[in-house]
Amino acid sequence: MKKYILAIIVLTCCFACQPTEDEKAAPLMKKIETLYHNGQYQATLNAITQLRARHPRAIKSRQRALVIWQDASLKMTQQDIGRTDSALQATIQQMNAERSLLRRNQLRVKRDSLQVRYDALCGTVRIIHARQKQNKQ
Repeated sequence: MKKYILAIIVLTCCFACQPTEDEKAAPLMKKIETLYHNGQYQATLNAITQLRARHPRAIKSRQRALVIWQDASLKMTQQDIGRTDSALQATIQQMNAERSLLRRNQLRVKRDSLQVRYDALCGTVRIIHARQKQNKQ
């Protein structure tokens, strides 16, 4: 009987000394935070994907990573909006200055495409803001 109790105590001590999932995920979380603060947003998203795959039970780390995911996605989308808006404005100026009907129609197609992209990106930003607001509540 004493052997069984001793065996249970030994096994309990062995399992109690094991690092938690969040402790195992800590180095990857540090990498994620460093990438985010360095402005490497795509690499941040890739690292968060790795975190989710490697440590599915690290709940606290995944919750922190979700906030970083949303922030990095928002920043990437905002940068993309800036580039798209600049291209849209340049295309509109070219279209207005163009004399050739063919070239003008080609620029209209490009303008319409850029406008759709711009609208879609703005919609993405609205969704991210709504999710961030939802997570704070």
